[in-house]
Amino acid sequence: MHPTIQRMTEIVASGDDSRIIEILAEEVKFLPPTYWKTWTGREPCAAILGHVGQIFQDFEYRRIMGEGKDWALEFQCRIGDLDAVGVDLITLGEDGLIDTFEVVMRPYKSVGLLRDAMMERVMKDPRFLKYREALS
Repeated sequence: MHPTIQRMTEIVASGDDSRIIEILAEEVKFLPPTYWKTWTGREPCAAILGHVGQIFQDFEYRRIMGEGKDWALEFQCRIGDLDAVGVDLITLGEDGLIDTFEVVMRPYKSVGLLRDAMMERVMKDPRFLKYREALS
């Protein structure tokens, strides 16, 4: 397994979302499962992933597949009372940091609950005031 992917699973397992920034490229692109907009940049992407880590309960990676720069990490979790499954699609840059982080999830109802919980959190988070237009 690539060292960055190994570190990612360790960071997620630790619950310490402040460390995710260490493995993100400066201009990382994050494609969320909740809407079509792409977030760009280490700081906002790390903040989003930190909030997601607080919303997801009983998060666990079930399978990790990939090699080289392209990885797929299948996960399961709960969001409130709903179960969800998804895949983190990761592309690493030449420096080994995460260049692209795309999340696909199901079922629809769980994704909607995630969207609502994220919107409530980021609209109250001062770190997101400068990125607010990206939420529109």
